[in-house]
Amino acid sequence: MLLVEANWLASHLKDPSVRIFDCTTHMHAQPVGPSRIVSGRPEFEVGHIEGAQHLDMVEDLSSPNSTYAFEMLDAASFQSLMRKHGVKNDDHVVLYGRSALTTITRAWLVFYANGHKKISILNGGLNSWLELGYPLSTIIEDNPTSQYTVATDRPPVIAGIDTVKAGLIQTDSTTQHHQLVNALSPEQYRGTGGAHYGRVGRIPTSLNLPARELFDLKTQRFKPIDDIRQRWTDAGLDPDKKTIHYCGGGIAASTTAFTQALLGQNDWVVYDRSLLEWCDQSDTPMVTD
Repeated sequence: MLLVEANWLASHLKDPSVRIFDCTTHMHAQPVGPSRIVSGRPEFEVGHIEGAQHLDMVEDLSSPNSTYAFEMLDAASFQSLMRKHGVKNDDHVVLYGRSALTTITRAWLVFYANGHKKISILNGGLNSWLELGYPLSTIIEDNPTSQYTVATDRPPVIAGIDTVKAGLIQTDSTTQHHQLVNALSPEQYRGTGGAHYGRVGRIPTSLNLPARELFDLKTQRFKPIDDIRQRWTDAGLDPDKKTIHYCGGGIAASTTAFTQALLGQNDWVVYDRSLLEWCDQSDTPMVTD
């Protein structure tokens, strides 16, 4: 169950195996390079869903020793974070926020990449909760620590630059290559506008599936599943095919990856450092329209 609705969460609010995290993180695009990040912690303290705790995308969910912004949290750090918050391996984790849905899918990706089995996103975020008249709490609960252990049985879903480079090399006609998804805006994809990451444009062979077109920007709800599938098809992509997702720094790409999971396909990876790394290299091609 990748998505849950507010009514479902309200009916499971007292279930001790349901753990709720407010992942509000505001991203402010810069003309060049990574976005400026503003934590949603102050808003969380003003009011949040009962029982929720806050996870910050930078302080909690990104590697403390990263070369590039927003790098994936390593297994040992994730395990320590889960133990600190008292999460158990079989808990059903529900993620929500006040910020753009891309920041919530990024939190989902961190849990997913580190092998947690039961993870859902609250469709529509906090707005969907408030629209139904459910109350907020100011109480920040302090859960006892746990003995959480990171699972190792899930295939890796984080790709490095070598994986992307290998996918660009046609070795023979029978080799099955990944399709490459660019999750940025059409303007960024074409190299005609928007923020860039050192060089404008896109990685060769990639096709454009803008993350922002997969959900309603006002309500932060995912579009109906048939609409999502149609957007994949219209972009020239096959959601049933092996896929590498990328963007500027692995945030928007988490949204396109999430929709591929919604469509029932789990044979995908996210190029975590994305264009922040690709544009920083001297031997990596970029193309524009």
